Amino acid sequence: MARLPDETLNTIFRLQRWLVLLLDTATAAEYSILQQFGETEETMPELEAIDNVKEPLRSPYNSLHEILQQVAEFQPAATADVLEFLYGTIAETEAAADASEASIQEIKRSWNLP
Repeated sequence: MARLPDETLNTIFRLQRWLVLLLDTATAAEYSILQQFGETEETMPELEAIDNVKEPLRSPYNSLHEILQQVAEFQPAATADVLEFLYGTIAETEAAADASEASIQEIKRSWNLP
């Protein structure tokens, strides 16, 4: 494996965990809205917003997995392009997760969800 610093590996695994937790939180909010209020004209914009939040969480998770697998198969070292792409994906993932988390919290506050 093209050896990555432990800090980078820890960052990737932390981000993947965070993305999974955010997907769970978004799905739980969606479920709560549907159970408590149903699918109405009032809830549809929020349900669509939740769907829009979930996709930007799925893509980076898969990208991080695929890039990490590629890096693991490079010998003796990953190319500069691959590493640049990895670090760019990490930065984009952090930004997407931050934005998604804020959106989920806003929806939960709007509907008084736990």
